[in-house]
Amino acid sequence: MSSSTTHHLAAILHSAGSPLSLEQRPTPTPSPSEVLIAVKSVALNPVDVAQQASGFHISRFPTVLGSDVAGTVLLAGASSSLAPGTRIAAFASAIYTQGDPDRGALQARVRVPAAAVAPLPAHVGFDAGALLPMAVQTAWAGIHATLGVPREGPAERNQALLVWGAASSVGTAAVQVARVMGFAVYATASPKHHGYLKGLGAKRVFDYRDGDVVEDVVDAVKGDGVVLKMAYDAYGGLQQCQEVLSKLNPGGGAKLASAPPLPQPTPQTEGVETKFVLPPDGEEERMDFYRYVFGTWLKEKLETKEFVPSPSVKVVGGLEDAQAGLDELKGGVSGTKLVLHV
Repeated sequence: MSSSTTHHLAAILHSAGSPLSLEQRPTPTPSPSEVLIAVKSVALNPVDVAQQASGFHISRFPTVLGSDVAGTVLLAGASSSLAPGTRIAAFASAIYTQGDPDRGALQARVRVPAAAVAPLPAHVGFDAGALLPMAVQTAWAGIHATLGVPREGPAERNQALLVWGAASSVGTAAVQVARVMGFAVYATASPKHHGYLKGLGAKRVFDYRDGDVVEDVVDAVKGDGVVLKMAYDAYGGLQQCQEVLSKLNPGGGAKLASAPPLPQPTPQTEGVETKFVLPPDGEEERMDFYRYVFGTWLKEKLETKEFVPSPSVKVVGGLEDAQAGLDELKGGVSGTKLVLHV
């Protein structure tokens, strides 16, 4: 290794099931299609907990976990139009590179595809920006790639979308994406989050723990005279979503996108097509998807404030507190996102 190689601080995972270790590692150089980010804030996600525990989608160790970063462009590859110093949020997920340690979020410097970067307007801080990448791309992947809704929204008028578990980060993003697309959004969450979700644009919000919630949603949709043939399960409502769709669409043709991994075997309901949320297949298709979602759609909607970072932020420390943050996330959080300062 050259003596001129620079290093930076990272929270490193040496093996599945082991605790994170705070260490120095070499700072990478971005490829022509990438940027190197000076990380300011990192948001934690359930997938980070799962990857640490099992090592899934990690083909080599040591590695660096994490997906959601906000910071500034330090170096830009030759084919990138992003200038050094630009404030950005970025999807730094190493999950698509089998654990490439240069690509994980939990470090002071990370390289990411320029396609997966969204410039941040002045009114969006780094903590708020870190909430965006995973949630927005997962919401968009479910609604557009999995449910098949065109980028400009449903072709038919008077369409509704059900978002189950809407107070989660993915759920709040799905509510907003669907609302911007023109859907009437029906959502479920704990009662304490109902007002917040209505503020994000949900037409109606229901208590997912209510024993009559399925019938309540069905009755409301029928009473409002809208068409609800699609649902997005953001957090643990697979069976209830299938029941709602089945009751509202006895002739079939309903679709359900599930952000949580589907149980195996996957429960099936006649007339309801159930799929796991995934972005488009293939590297080129995925980069085109990111380029639109982050570089065009999210950039514009943040500037106009049609989309706001959500849910609320809870700062749990710095990189040295990454393991404590993952432990807290594993214990369960509601209506908030855990963020680290770097």
